[in-house]
Amino acid sequence: MLILSAAASAAEPIYWVDLGLTQGIDLGFFMLRWYSLAYLAGIVLGYWHLTRMIKAPGAPLAQRHADDLFFYCTLGIIIGGRLGYATFYQPELWADPGELVQLWNGGMSFHGGLVGVLLAIAYVSWRGGLNFLRVADYIAVCVPFGMMFGRIANFVNGELWGRVTDLSVPWAMVFPGAGPMPRHPSQLYEALLEGALLIVVMLLLFWKTRARYRPGLLVGVFTAGIALGRFTVEFFREPDAQLQEFAMRTGLSMGQWLTIPLIAIGIGMVLYALSRPALGSGRPATA
Repeated sequence: MLILSAAASAAEPIYWVDLGLTQGIDLGFFMLRWYSLAYLAGIVLGYWHLTRMIKAPGAPLAQRHADDLFFYCTLGIIIGGRLGYATFYQPELWADPGELVQLWNGGMSFHGGLVGVLLAIAYVSWRGGLNFLRVADYIAVCVPFGMMFGRIANFVNGELWGRVTDLSVPWAMVFPGAGPMPRHPSQLYEALLEGALLIVVMLLLFWKTRARYRPGLLVGVFTAGIALGRFTVEFFREPDAQLQEFAMRTGLSMGQWLTIPLIAIGIGMVLYALSRPALGSGRPATA
């Protein structure tokens, strides 16, 4: 506290309230929240990019399948994300169905949304007779768009702020409802690592290499990459209030514990994909 007090006297942090951010567009009869628009933008941009991807050689699905995926993945993101948040982060929501469905108030779990998307891919692949792993590769390239927009929306909402820091961090910020101490804007860290950086990596792999001809490689890179990004950012992110005791007791936050299996799965999928012959290589598959 003495160090933080000295730092505060030497310089001023950035105050979130001074940024002039609002939670949405006030239409008079309805508040169109940036949080909702962020999810919509991510889904629409992902769908647009998927339609471009399937026009490139080697696509495992047709436009009609992309349309079905757009619909079912949207349901998977919304339903899975909200139910995952209620399960892992705020179990008391299950006792209040009215609050459980209030998505506009925030509270979505990446891990729950991931399960929802996987179920959507599995259903569309089964119904259309498609290769699940190859379809998942194509979807994985598009997901980081939504991750980036979603984390930016968290910042605009002034929620899910970071841990207390000192003013040696030039962008340290005071968030409303988080007390007077400067904090890491961890929402922007997540937008960069889970969103912008992963967008660049996935687009380069798809468009500049032959990664799409190695089933499981793209989804493996995505899974390991986004989990590593989340695990890293959790060191700077304040644990949810109801889970702070859990983080102190176990040494890691709930988000970190949930990402450890994903890191292992992602690395395993990358190794599996690289150990198999590329599609169209002419080499027989290994036993």
